[in-house]
Amino acid sequence: MSSEVMGTALMIGGIVAVFAILASAYKRRLAFKERKLELDAGLGTEAANRRDADLAARHGLLEQRLRVLERIITEAGDSRDVALQIEALRAEPKPTPILESAR
Repeated sequence: MSSEVMGTALMIGGIVAVFAILASAYKRRLAFKERKLELDAGLGTEAANRRDADLAARHGLLEQRLRVLERIITEAGDSRDVALQIEALRAEPKPTPILESAR
């Protein structure tokens, strides 16, 4: 009977030891992930600020172009003059797409 109790105690002790080892490894893994997220968050802020600045610049350019178009349409003039002014706008350099500037 005592050998059965001893075997059971040894088995329970082994299970507890394996569980302790796995818990320690999991704790280290969580600490690593947390540190990685902290570093990524720091880098993400810089990239977000750069993207926001790009968006603000693009917004200003688009607003300026819209004002020019509004002025062209609201001014009195013949349709040929309006067409020439619109063609002149098409010749201006276009802003780069947002997705390409973020890369």
